[in-house]
Parts: sequence; structure tokens; C-alpha cells
Amino acid sequence: MRAAGLFDYKAAFQSSVEQVKGEGRYRVFADLKRVRGEFPKAVRRREDGTSQDVIVWCSNDYLGMGQHPVVLEAMKAEVDAVGAGAGGTRNISGTTRSAVDLEAELASWHQKEAALLFTSGYVANEATLTTLQRILPGLITFSDALNHASMIAGIRNGGGERHIFAHNDLEHLEALLAAAPADAPKLVAFESVYSMDGDIADIAGTIALAKKYNALTYLDEVHAVGLYGATGAGVAERDGLLDGIDIVECTLGKAIGVMGGYIAADAVIIDAVRSWAAGFIFTTSLPPALTAGALASVRHLKAHPELRDAHQERAATLKARFTAAGIPVLPSVSHIVPVHVGDPVHCKMISDMLLDQHGVYVQPINYPTVPKGTERLRFTPSPNHTDAMMDDLVRAMDALWTHCNVVRLPAVA
Repeated sequence: MRAAGLFDYKAAFQSSVEQVKGEGRYRVFADLKRVRGEFPKAVRRREDGTSQDVIVWCSNDYLGMGQHPVVLEAMKAEVDAVGAGAGGTRNISGTTRSAVDLEAELASWHQKEAALLFTSGYVANEATLTTLQRILPGLITFSDALNHASMIAGIRNGGGERHIFAHNDLEHLEALLAAAPADAPKLVAFESVYSMDGDIADIAGTIALAKKYNALTYLDEVHAVGLYGATGAGVAERDGLLDGIDIVECTLGKAIGVMGGYIAADAVIIDAVRSWAAGFIFTTSLPPALTAGALASVRHLKAHPELRDAHQERAATLKARFTAAGIPVLPSVSHIVPVHVGDPVHCKMISDMLLDQHGVYVQPINYPTVPKGTERLRFTPSPNHTDAMMDDLVRAMDALWTHCNVVRLPAVA
């Protein structure tokens, strides 16, 4: 029994959970075991202990590289050669050969002088954007309104002046840049592919404004690296704009199929961040198996543009199939296929029924990831998703849209 006047910690935690449940956005993790070599197939363990075969439709392993033999063999060989762990931070325990080779490969990929590995894309953004404000006193950061939480955290944690410009609104960005002191250091932080809506930034226009107002450019390509460009270096490569980006940040955990994050830039920028970023200095390094696997993945992706072609075809096909069935696909010029639901309870209900009744795994995307009223299901088809899988998915979505009375688009004949 709680003594009178003492704070009830457990009740506070429980209240926070109940608030999320009351808003219809409480999430339950699906217990999935992926089947090696058969992506996107997985086996779900239900709460009663029984198993269910499912098709994963929301993985950020966009090309299935986390299951690719070239990656698996590289990781197994590295474990056999050097063991499991990195042994600590790179400053204390040294660095593994595969990490050094991976950084060189990543720098070359983005046509930069150097690269720096972090333990995740989140850490890469948070640590770098915070550290830049320490290195550049008085830095003013201009951030797109829909930037990822990791970018927002890094910008806020740096404590410097910041301005938010309306999403992909270059007129607003220019107005903010023009109002800033001409002699102040400036940074424009934005993404290439925005993963919730599937739209793509005007990189050329942003670079032009940055040059006009003497600002650095910081581009997050986590949902584009491996997927766009002749060698897969991202949208900036596709558009011939790599030389206009000062710092590019990416992940190893999506299209590359492993885990980790990195930045690539001029050698002096990388050296400065390496020397000052707490998120790098005080974090145990990525295990050598991960860096070896990522290195093998990057080299494979650079040499196989047909994977990117197949990926774009699958995304375009799924959008067309949904549209033909009257399923409300949000406008998307990328590989992201967002389907509008508009209500958190319905969104979760449809997601649960897709999984329980149809073996389709797709997570509901609710607030705060997206604004309230724009709740959606976010599909990420891969080259491994077959026409038969799409047939099953569209039939299931069509049935549930009717069952749950969700607004449709006019069906296309």
C-alpha cells in the first residue's frame, strides 16, 4: 500500500500507457521470424503459441539485402576471422579493418573525401547536427518542417538558433535565409525522400539557395541510398548534384540491409566531427560482422542497377493496383506507397485484421509520426514481392475497406 504523500511512480507510467491506448495508437510488436533466403516471407508466433505464415509489406530492408547470400557470407566470414565484438570505442580499442574499408567505400560512393560510421542513422544525425553547432559558434540551422525526429533532436540539442521552413517550400526558406545576418554561419538541413508521404525534395533548388546565402547543405538520404542513382548513392547522385551537398547522412539499416549510420563529407569536416561528437566518441563501435556485411552490400548494390529498376517497377505496380481498386493511395513520386485511412482506431483495426485474417503484415502509422487525421498504412514493396503476393494483398485490402467502411477513391476501370 502506498504511503500517503509519496509519489506513485508505477501509476504515472501506467497513465502514460493508457493515454496512448486511449488515443488508439498503442502498438503491439509482431513476433516475427524471417525465413532466410525467402524474404519477404516470415513466420509469426501468436500469443497462444501457434505459428502463422505472413508476408512482410512494411520492411525498410527495401531490396532484401539483409537476406542476400553475398551479405550473409561476408558476415559469417568476418565472425570466423576476427570474432563477434568490436571491443569498445574506436578511440580506445582501435578500429576493425572492415570499418576502415567501409568508410572508404562510402566516401567514394558519395564522391566525398571521407566518411564516418555511427551505430545508427539516428545517432549519425543527432550527434552530427549537435556537434556542428559546437564547431561553428553562432550557427543558424534551417530545417525542413518534416525532417526526421533524429534531425530535430540534433538541432535542438545543439542549442543554437534554428528556423523551421514549410515542407519543401523554397520561397519560405529563402525568406528565412535572407532575414538572417549575412556574416553568420548557416546550415540547411533536409531530406531527399520523405518516407511518410513519399515525396522528394528539390535538391537543386535548395543547393542554389544555400550557395546564394553562403550556407552549408546537410542532406539525409536514408530512404534513398541504395535505391536511386546509377550506382545507388541516392537522389543527389540521380540528379547529378553530389558536389553541391556538403554533408550527406545515410543509414546502413534500410536498403543496405544491415545496421548503422554514417556521414560523408570533406575530410576536414569528418575529422572535426570525429574529434568532437560525443555520440561517436563514447559509443562502442559496430561489430565487425556488420561492417563487413555492409561493405559487401554496398559493393553489390553499386554493381547491380537492375535491383533498383525492379524496385521502382514493383512500387509503381502496387500503386496502380491499389488505385484501380479504389484504395486511397497518397501522392508519392518515390518507392513509398502510403495508403490513407485518416483515423487511428480504424488504421490499427485494419492492420490487425490484415495480419490475423490474411497473413499480411503492415504497421499502422499514427501520430506523432504523422499528423492526426492523416493516419495511414505504409507499404514498401520490394523486388521480391511477386504478382501473386500483390493479388492477395489487394483482395484483402478491398475486402477490409468495405468491411470497415473506409472512404475510397473512385475505382479505375
